[in-house]
Order: sequence, then C-alpha cells, then structure tokens
Amino acid sequence: MATFLYRAGRWAFRRRRLVGGLWLCALVAAIAAAAMAPAAEDEGLSMPGTESQKAFDLLDERFPQGNSTGAEARLVFQAPDGQRVTAEENKAAVEETLGSLEGGSQVASVADPYESGTVSEDGTIAFSTITYTADVIDLTEATKSALEDAAEQARTAGLTVEIGGSALDSDEAPGGTTELIGVAVAAVVLVLALGSLVAAGLSLLTAFMGVGIAFGLVSALAAPLGLTSTVAILALMLGLAVGIDYALFITSRYRDERAKGTEPEEAAGLAVGTAGSAVVFAGATVFIALVGLGVVGIPELTKMGMGGAGAVALAVLVALTLVPALFGFFGRRVLPRALRKAGRPGSEHSRRAGRPGLGARWARFVLRRPVVVLLVTGLGLGAVAVPALGLELGLPGDESKSVETTQRRAYDLLSDGFGPGFNGPLTVVVDLAESTDARAAADRVVKTVESVDGVASVGDPVLSENGDTAVITAVPETAPASGETKDLVHALRDTAPDIRAETGAGVLVTGLTALNIDISEAMSDALLPYLAVVIGLAVLLLLVVFRSVLVPVKAALGFLLSVGAAFGVLVAVFQWGWAADALGIEQTGPVMSLMPILIIGIVFGLAMDYEVFLLSRMRETYVHGGSPGEAIVSGFRHSGRVVAAAAIIMVSVFAGFVGMSNPTIQTMGVGLAAAVAFDAFVVRMAMVPAVLALLGHRAWWLPRILNRVLPNVDIEGEALGKALPASATVPDMTVPDMTVPDPAVRRLPVGRD
Repeated sequence: MATFLYRAGRWAFRRRRLVGGLWLCALVAAIAAAAMAPAAEDEGLSMPGTESQKAFDLLDERFPQGNSTGAEARLVFQAPDGQRVTAEENKAAVEETLGSLEGGSQVASVADPYESGTVSEDGTIAFSTITYTADVIDLTEATKSALEDAAEQARTAGLTVEIGGSALDSDEAPGGTTELIGVAVAAVVLVLALGSLVAAGLSLLTAFMGVGIAFGLVSALAAPLGLTSTVAILALMLGLAVGIDYALFITSRYRDERAKGTEPEEAAGLAVGTAGSAVVFAGATVFIALVGLGVVGIPELTKMGMGGAGAVALAVLVALTLVPALFGFFGRRVLPRALRKAGRPGSEHSRRAGRPGLGARWARFVLRRPVVVLLVTGLGLGAVAVPALGLELGLPGDESKSVETTQRRAYDLLSDGFGPGFNGPLTVVVDLAESTDARAAADRVVKTVESVDGVASVGDPVLSENGDTAVITAVPETAPASGETKDLVHALRDTAPDIRAETGAGVLVTGLTALNIDISEAMSDALLPYLAVVIGLAVLLLLVVFRSVLVPVKAALGFLLSVGAAFGVLVAVFQWGWAADALGIEQTGPVMSLMPILIIGIVFGLAMDYEVFLLSRMRETYVHGGSPGEAIVSGFRHSGRVVAAAAIIMVSVFAGFVGMSNPTIQTMGVGLAAAVAFDAFVVRMAMVPAVLALLGHRAWWLPRILNRVLPNVDIEGEALGKALPASATVPDMTVPDMTVPDPAVRRLPVGRD
C-alpha cells in the first residue's frame, strides 16, 4: 500500500492542475445538486420490531384516517394573574384570535377550546389545536406569519400566548457562532503547529473542500433517502475534524522530508506513502465503525453512520490527492520560515534533529516514572467515569429546548395547566379483528387502563370505519422522560395477555413517549454487544498493523477508559446539570439514547488515528534496531507535537457545535470533545508510553505462527526503500545517537511459539 500511495502522491503533485480542477468541479457539482434538490421531510424516529412500531404500522394499515401527515400547531393561552380564560373578555379575545386563522389557505381545522374541553380545571390555561393540510416542510411563510400574528393579537389583548406543535419546527435557529469559534481555534493551532500561514491555510482549504462536497451530497440526497439535518451536521462535524487532521499529518511529514533535503515531488510521494498509509488505515477504522452502526436496527442511526462515513471517506481521498497537489501549487511557502531561509538542504533538519523538543522531554519523563504516570492517569480516568454508572437514556422533546423558544414555554404552560403527563400521552391500539364484540372489548380495555396506577385520564375509544381497530388515549401522571412513565408503559403492556384471554383483542401501547422508551431500551441492550464488536475490531486491526499482541490489547483497554470517562462527563452535564448553564443547556434529564453507541463508533476510529500516528513512528525506530525506550522517545519526537495539535483541533471543532440549539448536536459535541481529549492527552500521550516502558521488548512480541499468517500492510512505508528507484531518497528512519543496523537485516523481533 505504501508503494501505491507513494506513486499516487507523486502523480498528484505532477498533475496538480488536473487534480485541483477535478476536485473543484466535484465541489461545484455537489453545491448545484444541493441547490436544486427538494427539501426533505422529517420522517421521525422509528424502531422496527418494537411494540410501538408494530402499533404504528397497524394504525397505518387499518386507521389511515387518523394518521394525517399535515403539520400541527397548538396555541396555548394563559389568563392574566387572578383571571380565567373563561371570563367574557378573555374568551372573546381567544375566539377572535382563532377566528383570524380560520379559512387560511393551508388551514384544515381550528379547534375551539371551549367546545372541545381543552381548558384547565382552574380555568387559567386553555389551548387550541390547529391542523394544516401541508406538512412542516411545505408550510408557507405566510401561513407561519399568520400563526405568529394571531398569537401577537392575543398578547395585545392581555393574554400570555405561546405556540407549540410541529408547525414552527423548521424555524428553529440552527445555532450560534460557536462552531465558527471552533474553526478559528483550529486555524490558530495550525499556524502555531506548522509555523506557516500557507501551510495552515492548506489544511483548512482541503478540509473545507471535503466538507463542502459531503454537505452538498447529503443535502442533495436528503429527500430521496430521508436524511435529516442531523445527518448533515454530523457529516460537517466529522468532515471538518478529520479533514484538518489528515491534512496536518501529511503536511507535517512532507515538511520533514523537505527539511532533509528531499526534492518537492519526491517529498510529496514519501509523505503520502508513509503518513498517507496511516491516514488510510485511520480513515478506514472510522468508516467501518460508522457503517457498523447499521447493525443496531434504527434507520436514523444508520443514516447518521452512513453520512458520517461518507464524509470521512471524502476527507481521506482529499488528503491523499488534493493535499500533495497543493504542495506543488504553494511550493516553498508550505515550509516554515526557518527552513525557507536555511542555507543548504537538510541543514535545518540536522540542526533540529539534535535538539530534543517538548515531546521528547515528556517521553523521557514518562520513561523515568512509568508506574506513577500509569496510576495517576488510570485512577483519574476511572474517577471521571464513575458517573457513567448512573447513565439513563431517553430522547429529548420540547422540554429540552431553550426557555427562550416559544415551543418550550408552550410545553411548560401545558404541564402547569393539565399535568406533566399531558405532553406525553400514550396511545393504546386495540386489535379487534378476532374479538366477537368489538365495543365490549374496547370498553374492557378502557376500564383496565383506568385501573393501572400512574394513569391520570383515559379518553373514549375511537373505532375505525370497519370496527376492527380501536384507539384509546391515556395521559400519564408523570412527565414523558420520567422513570415512572417508563414503568407505566410496561405495566400497561403487562395487562395485554389477560385482555386477550378474556376478549380475544390484542393490545399494543405506542405513541411518541412509548416509542422513545422502546428505542432507549433497545440502545441499552445493544450497547455492550456493539462495544464488544468495536473492541474486537480494534484488536484485530492493530494486530495486523503493528504485528504485536500486547499493543492492540493495550489500545483497546485505553479506548474503554476514554469512552467511560466521556460517558461520565455526559451524565454529569446532561443528567446532573454540572456546568450546564455555562454550556447553554437549558434542561437536564436522560442522555439522548442514540449518543452512547454513536460516540463509541466515532471515537473508536478517532482513537485509532492517534494510536496509529504515534505508534507507527515508534515501530519504525524499533524495527530498525532501536531499543524500546529509544522507540518511545522517537515516536514523541516526530509525532507528539503533531498528534497534540490534531487533538486540540478536533476537540475545538467538536466543542464548537455545543452552542447549537439542537439537543442531539449539543450532546454529540460535548461527548465527542470529551472523549477525544481524554483519549489523545491522557491515554495516548501518557498511559501508552507508560505501558510500553513497563513492557519493554515484550510490547512488540508476536508469535511466529501469527507472524507467518498475518498480512504485512507496511503502514510505516518500509517497502519504499526497496521499491524506489536508485535516484530516490529513502525515508530517514534514524534517531540521533542511535546505531542503525544494515537495512538488509531489519526485521521485527518475534517470540517463540
């Protein structure tokens, strides 16, 4: 692979105008496709195989008249202090407000709260449900403005009015400017790490190129594939993070080769052949982990995984082709100022080689105190991970939105006026196909539901046209995301066998609240199996790459610690409310159920990035005759600064998305930023060298039988020394003050069977 990528890098450097033109055309085509594509509808979450989903499917089949796809709004009215909405003056204001909406071009119906009985017992709060003939995406600005104008009209009359429902969902602000701050921080780190504005701009330019194409493709395919805005934002988040990192790794290696005196085209080929090999492997691990999210069985999670995987694949292709092409365009401006002013090729490299940097000094510190470093980092991560033992999963609703939004205020008013369970009603679907007396069976279900503890109210059964299905609405006493509501759903489902035995009717409990509970439980059940698959994949891939038994085991254990600590942060922030105000998180509660598996999938690949880039340099030194200690120092001397910069960039990009109003993206930003920070700076930078120091030569041991059967992927580019023409410069694998054996006898020591 290294030889192929070496040739690809040289080709891209020579044909830089062709490569740049092709990528520019791809970007224009993706943007044009996105601009011409129709807007996608939000299909919502689904979970095939669960009781909730089976009930929804049954309703679609037998009760189509009760499943309108039109948007819905709720106008929630609150009377002034000391007054009632039933007072003559307030009632007139409400009716006048609702009258202004009737007859609208997209309005299907407007419910009168006084006729439909949607007035609270104390008479202070009432609401009206407005249904539309169009879905959320197709609502016109005139329709939305009419709704907001009607609310303002009632406010002028002295009432408090808020708007709930789905009608204004598409108007939610996508976020603030924090994501731009994250990119700005990444740019500053690039300049400091590379010492060149041009080199930093190159990394940002290539990352934006990949992200632009990925975002355009996701937007263009949103309608036919049912992709939501969350998929697009995840693609943007991952594409930026890995795109900048991958370009940084290849640029850094190119500059190292140029510092040795290597000609530009040759340096580009060597950079892509060596660092590019690590980029391919690292990108492949992220890609596989994200695609593997499809095994969980949640369509939305599968789409998010595929969207993110596509963005990562584009980032890899851009790094391997466009980055070396830009080396040719920018020439010596990619190099740091000191190197550009160097008197002769290689002089700057020689001067820097004999001067230990911060990475080398840190590595020597760890080598002197490996036990202390290992204990401190291990106990520290363990302490941060303790809150993860109380992890609770759920799905956010309007209660998780900012109190600045009218949807959240409408939610709170309905909870105050009608009880906390009003915002999360349960739908009991009764299958009467095998019942001899449909009405009697439906009444029997109503009485049974009323007798279950935790039910606040039960509505009258509504039968389908042919009488084979009934729908009953049950309002819990507790909030949708509470544990008591979860217990109530299970209690209602436990009554189904007795009802079937007595009446022959089947009972299914569904509704958005029940579906959220089912998805959360499915996520909890799938968490450990998915984690086992990811860990197994990590061990297998690292076994092939580093041809060592203990290095993969160590990497997997470190990954578990960093993920556990990230989950601990999620629980502390989103469940316990620690630093929630500072992060702009309005409501605490269960962690979004999709997050743990999604974070595991993403962080697995990113963790392997740093493992590969850091340890590949160590292995280069070790297989060329260096001692275990020299290998560790060499790895940090060459890669420590770059890995640290890459991690800071990735943390900055992820943290920049915390300011968005979407709770899914907020949770993802906090979780990914924490996980990457723990994995890069605590696990890879501290625990890894400490463990390798304690293991010594045993860290690189491989049984002979595995040495024979495992493929040699040559991620360090060792084969380049044999494959390159005589005029080419062989990659310098040396370490200062180290005796390097003849290249003909270099081999990885293997153990006995």
